[in-house]
Amino acid sequence: MEICSRGLGSGRAWIAHGLLAVAAIAAAGYAFRRKSSHFRSRAVGIIPARYKSSRFEGKPLAQILGKPMIQRTWERAKLAVTLDHVVVATDDEKIAECCRGFGADVIMTSESCQNGTERCNEALQKLKKKYDIVVNIQGDEPLIEPEIIDGVVKALQRAPDAVFSTAVTSLKPEDGFDPNRVKCVVDKHGYAIYFSRGLIPYNKSGEVNPKFPYLLHLGIQSYDSKFLRIYPQLPPTLLQLEEDLEQLKVLENGYKMKVIKVDHDAHGIDTPADVEKIEALMRERNIS
Repeated sequence: MEICSRGLGSGRAWIAHGLLAVAAIAAAGYAFRRKSSHFRSRAVGIIPARYKSSRFEGKPLAQILGKPMIQRTWERAKLAVTLDHVVVATDDEKIAECCRGFGADVIMTSESCQNGTERCNEALQKLKKKYDIVVNIQGDEPLIEPEIIDGVVKALQRAPDAVFSTAVTSLKPEDGFDPNRVKCVVDKHGYAIYFSRGLIPYNKSGEVNPKFPYLLHLGIQSYDSKFLRIYPQLPPTLLQLEEDLEQLKVLENGYKMKVIKVDHDAHGIDTPADVEKIEALMRERNIS
């Protein structure tokens, strides 16, 4: 315990908080697993969007061939047939005003949300209708395919023992050591084992094996709505904090995550330079 305390730099208070939190959610977690066998029918897509970003401030409003990036993502999400509703969740009035301008429903959320999952959870609580599945749609991939959104929804519907589903695609060898490209390994039944910013699996040569089918995690993910309410109560975990990946908190707490493999050329936008790259690609493919 003392080793964990020093590693996190939070002292005994953090340990006490963690133990209390675990005790507090134990009953809720047990009840959730007992009730998770019902069919999850209604799904809502939520696009978390924040203005402040260390690498690209105002990213959701960046113009991509004449349209804000958030609009392009919303338009793609609206094409998914499994979604009953699509909303944007933001803490910024500029983003909200922009989204209302092109017809999107907007839910205002707190600036204190630590990540997209927490923002989705807050937005879910403010929605008038009840939903069984919440899809967290990353706003920085404006070319997301609606079929992938449908895929993660159906994966969660078909796996009642999972609380979370996500998508992966083939990792390009040149992205093997890029920490912004999150890697994933799955078991033979299609459930996630681990996510990392480093190359996984890692072989003895210390180099990318061109023959190995490495997997790249795509940002889209869906949650059972009951689990999404439990998620913020789960204490931070060592692996989550070390890798800065929220998916690891789910796995470290013993929950199952279903993973689907898709053929998708990921074009996420992390920096202003990525905008020019994606615009060139869209012109090449005649996407307006």
